[in-house]
Amino acid sequence: MASLHSACGCGAVHSEVGSCPERWSRRGLLRSGAALTAGLMAGWGAEIALPKIARAQTQMTPDAALQTMMDGNKRFTQGQITSFNDDLKLLKEKTAESQAPFAALLSCADSRVPAELVFDQTIGHLFVCRVAGNIVSPELIASLEYGAAVLGTKAIMVLGHSNCGAVSATIAAKAVPGQISVLYRSIRPAVDQAGTNVEAASKANAKIQAGLLGTSSPVLAEQVKNNQLKIVAAYYDVASGVVSLL
Repeated sequence: MASLHSACGCGAVHSEVGSCPERWSRRGLLRSGAALTAGLMAGWGAEIALPKIARAQTQMTPDAALQTMMDGNKRFTQGQITSFNDDLKLLKEKTAESQAPFAALLSCADSRVPAELVFDQTIGHLFVCRVAGNIVSPELIASLEYGAAVLGTKAIMVLGHSNCGAVSATIAAKAVPGQISVLYRSIRPAVDQAGTNVEAASKANAKIQAGLLGTSSPVLAEQVKNNQLKIVAAYYDVASGVVSLL
């Protein structure tokens, strides 16, 4: 039965959730993301005035934020994780009322990609958005805009990974149950660009999605222009644990 797909904002009636082509165009991403961000800012505006303790880690530069993530990944791959040594009770007390993560991450929902662990970070340090295929949507743009504009994140990393099921399924293009195939349209450009090699397509997808964030969001684009934010693509090898910038 047809239903109004209100999230896309086009006002048309669609027979399937996620079936609106306008929703997934650059124009659709831009318009829907802007509308969602306005709602987020209105609803969460109280969090803009963060205490000094929470604000401290966001004084990093974008380069320093990115380097902190990569240093953490090095500790992770060497089995020298330090985040487990933090006093979790104290961290919970300090972050209960507010948050000030220094970086944001758009990563795949794959259970083999534990974002905070991979970068040896603990409570309150990373603003993590996860979705199968680490793809950009209006909701994710809005979330990452909130992270940058309100919480003060200095870097956004789009993290693809090896043996990605969403990328493999897009390459295979077989019939799948439910709404899984909705993912295909966002990942398909990477497959068209890189071919049927899963690793190459996953890396291309991370770069394409990172590019979409920078071009579909005026909020993020302005911060990048003013050297307040850096947006990068990266690739996580699930076997070695190594994150490589693309």
